[in-house]
Amino acid sequence: MSAVEVGAAPRTRSMSTRFLRSELRLIFLRRRNIAGLGVLAAVPVLIAVAVRLSSPGRDSGGPDFFSSITENGLFVALAALSIELGLFLPLAVAAISGDSVAGEANIGTLRYLLTVPVARARLLGVKYAAIMVFAVAATLTVSVTGMVMGLLLFGGGDMTLLSGTQIGFGDGLVRVLGATVYLSVCFASLGAVGLFVSSLTEQPIGATIAVVIFSTASFILDSIPQVSWLHPFLITHHWLAFGDLFRQPVAWGEMVSGLYVAAAYVAVFWLAAWARFVAKDVTS
Repeated sequence: MSAVEVGAAPRTRSMSTRFLRSELRLIFLRRRNIAGLGVLAAVPVLIAVAVRLSSPGRDSGGPDFFSSITENGLFVALAALSIELGLFLPLAVAAISGDSVAGEANIGTLRYLLTVPVARARLLGVKYAAIMVFAVAATLTVSVTGMVMGLLLFGGGDMTLLSGTQIGFGDGLVRVLGATVYLSVCFASLGAVGLFVSSLTEQPIGATIAVVIFSTASFILDSIPQVSWLHPFLITHHWLAFGDLFRQPVAWGEMVSGLYVAAAYVAVFWLAAWARFVAKDVTS
């Protein structure tokens, strides 16, 4: 390797790091994204207040986590996650991933990004890294807000699992964080789908809608027994498996399968986005 190549590699890595920081600032300082995170945080607040004001013993008709909220505030986070994974969280990830490439092309900055000495694959990797960070941040927003509100209104203490076993508060907190990490990985896989769709168009809104339709269609297909052979391959099929963390012993099978499926979606759709992007004739 020549001296020029040796010097170029650190400069390229440094430029990619600066680009990632710039991408994250753009995502987290944009007012519409801040508003979106505010909406995500509002759901666990509404759940906690509604349960606090509801009549004792009234059946909410919701997920199993709802019936346990008054016993331990940590369940507010789980109830909020189980509700928001159907639409709000996928929509948030779809908005960011759909805007990742299409947004740059739409405002005419994509070709200027490609003029710097950064390979297209590295640029795409930085874009996806920012999407993954947002997926973690969005899921944490729901989870942490839910835990704070739940502990303020209902307190903590020992947690009674869905299987009836009691565990300490610390163990329960670890399990809630584990569920948050698991769902973050699931939403990051949806972000890979969004990255690919974003590379196909110059309309970020259209890409966002397409990703939301994709996740919604997956939920619909997952509820149709006639296509049960397809269910294990759907991106959303294992999302609710995080509830298995709150059984004793923990049932790891569905969660492990969910991680495999998420990894497969990331690999397939990131490679598809790369194949499309490296061959794309960028004119805007």
